[in-house]
Amino acid sequence: MSDTADDLRKNDGQQFGRLPETDADRTVEGRVSRAAVVDYFEDRFAIPPETFDDYTFWEKGAGKIWLYSGEADSPLEIEAIGMTCLRTRQEHWKPTTDFVQRFGAHASECVIDLDREAARRFAAGEDQELEWDGDWGYLIAAHTVAGEREPLGIGLYVHGELRSMVPKGRQREL
Repeated sequence: MSDTADDLRKNDGQQFGRLPETDADRTVEGRVSRAAVVDYFEDRFAIPPETFDDYTFWEKGAGKIWLYSGEADSPLEIEAIGMTCLRTRQEHWKPTTDFVQRFGAHASECVIDLDREAARRFAAGEDQELEWDGDWGYLIAAHTVAGEREPLGIGLYVHGELRSMVPKGRQREL
């Protein structure tokens, strides 16, 4: 087997591997497929699959999924390609703040609309008790600005509490 073919069959934290189209196309054990990622965004957030037609998905390390607008050879040994969008090798898949801020406007499910004060607290990284009649788990926190719903970031809703997942370096006092 050639070195390149061998590289495609392992998960190397120093290189990007393009996600296989389907589970049947998988060559790296544990690697999710493009179809599984797109299905997750559709099932959880009702983001239409065609939103990702011009994007490729990549994994670097164990379960860190990146989204790239374009094509590239696989495997690819670079520091970054596109943006991180999802963490998959944990019990519950977790979208990133960058992904939510870029693609969250396409979501129509599992979006919690926050009033001004709740949005301020969320952006500051504060957890807060809120009523929500939807699914528990990761939600897109949003606030209406100038008549448009704007995604703020990802939150975790459990037991009546919305936990802000805004990274410390991105938290803001508004």
